[in-house]
Amino acid sequence: MTGRTYYAPQGGLPPQTRLHTGRAVFTEAYAVIPKGVMSDIVTSCLPFWEGTRLWVLSRPLSGFAETFSQYVMEVAPAGGSDRPEPEADAEAVLFVVEGELTVTLDGEKHLLTPGGYAYLPPASGWTARNEGTGTVRFHWIRKAYEFVEGLDVPEALFLNEADIAPVPMPDTNGAWATTRFVDPDDLRHDMHVTVVTFQPGGLIPFEETHVMEHGLYVLEGKAVYKLNRDWVEVEAGDYMWLRAFCPQACYAGGPGLFRYLLYKDVNRHADLRGPFARR
Repeated sequence: MTGRTYYAPQGGLPPQTRLHTGRAVFTEAYAVIPKGVMSDIVTSCLPFWEGTRLWVLSRPLSGFAETFSQYVMEVAPAGGSDRPEPEADAEAVLFVVEGELTVTLDGEKHLLTPGGYAYLPPASGWTARNEGTGTVRFHWIRKAYEFVEGLDVPEALFLNEADIAPVPMPDTNGAWATTRFVDPDDLRHDMHVTVVTFQPGGLIPFEETHVMEHGLYVLEGKAVYKLNRDWVEVEAGDYMWLRAFCPQACYAGGPGLFRYLLYKDVNRHADLRGPFARR
């Protein structure tokens, strides 16, 4: 597949003449954060990150989605961090949508360009720098790794979507495909971050209802998405945040590809004690 595009927020502020009403919504089962919401006044900064601002798209929220956080990072030339991750048990996926990011791990530099993916295991001591001449924008998905006795922690991975063939879903004639960066049968991994692609007219033909939480960032195109009881329109730059068991379906009306970056938690038992139980 050629001609991929990756939407990256640019910030700014809407004019005073803009109407207030938009597509942003937060419900008991899902949230939609449209691209127009990602303005300058909702950015934040992080300790030990230089020349950097970010949009926090999601974070663990009790009674909603509780397993992950997702940021869009914007790092100026010469910016970055030698102490990016404060949590010792946090694993990470980085996915570049604009510019170039240099990630250093065990003394080796890895250059990520648009479509670039990095899996970084907990306590791996990685660093990130923008050594280029333009701004780099990338997604940073963080999750507390769920260790399992008898399973090793996954090794780091540095890949690019362009080098991986999407796998069509069965009986869809290629209308619905997934680009997988890790083997879904590798039980060392407790989260999957993939790129899902629909051809014009492709659809999820039933209401998916499952335990996995989701973060879906639209990289390209537009579609109508069924979330719980509602049909919502989404386009490149929009973010959908889904709690467990939120029904979902999709129709990609075209005229081009509809693609999104997808997070989900996988491969672990349900915690019978609950998130707030005393251990």
